[in-house]
Amino acid sequence: MGNPAKSKKPAPSRCIAFQGQPGAYSHLACRNYFPDMTPLPTHAFEDTFNAVRNGQARLGMIPIENSVAGRVADIHLMMPESGLHIIGERFLRVNHHLLAPEGASLKTIRRVHSHVHALGQCGNFLRKKGLEAVVHADTAGAAADIAAKGDVTEGAIASELAGEVYGLKSIRANIEDAKHNTTRFIVMARKPLRPKRGERLVTSFVFRVRNTPAALFKALGGFATNGVNMTKLESYMVGGDFFATQFYADVEGDPRDSNVRLAFEELDFYTHEVTILGTYPADPFRFAKIKSNSR
Repeated sequence: MGNPAKSKKPAPSRCIAFQGQPGAYSHLACRNYFPDMTPLPTHAFEDTFNAVRNGQARLGMIPIENSVAGRVADIHLMMPESGLHIIGERFLRVNHHLLAPEGASLKTIRRVHSHVHALGQCGNFLRKKGLEAVVHADTAGAAADIAAKGDVTEGAIASELAGEVYGLKSIRANIEDAKHNTTRFIVMARKPLRPKRGERLVTSFVFRVRNTPAALFKALGGFATNGVNMTKLESYMVGGDFFATQFYADVEGDPRDSNVRLAFEELDFYTHEVTILGTYPADPFRFAKIKSNSR
């Protein structure tokens, strides 16, 4: 008989859920930032939210935007309906690797499989090497398929972690075109975080403006007049209605601070359905990036 301790499932309180197969970049983010927790793969983003909401995992690691590919589709629609709260943010530098089975090399590989975004982000490398791009559902899944085939003419673009998970070797590292390729993740939980006062904080929220002239301009004016820095503002359609635009925003600060509170009071006057998704510590990456851009 095997050791029962080895087969015992980790407690849900020690699990962090992510969307994708083992080796996905979300898996890498979980491992890098929460090394003491057990990553829990889920099939779809809805399943990730459900795993946290139903108590299968304590946290969820959700990619929200990428510096090259832009916004991750549908996440903004799911967050307000999830019943969960943002308690943190993490930024992951995306380093794409060309992975292949043992015995393969750049001389043997003819076709490279990966997610459409990963292929696009490595377009210069693929063209230079004369490699055929084959679209796959996701990066880690492409690595798993290549490992199962064992064909030295087939490769995959995925994370170094995917190579470790599926026994593939890295033929070439950091093949992405843009060296700033970074994904922002949000960490979600069932209960909101009550951060310490004095920390540099971010507050994320969604809202709809009233159908009146200059409503958005007036709604956001309170942030300017109260000295609240808005770092993100995006609009997206909800319910297939061209005239029911919803907005997602990030601002620096805490609603408990008087200037942020006054800005939200003005926002409430010109909008409806304001939902605060979370107030949480700003990742240090934000300030390192600002400092480097100011040089």
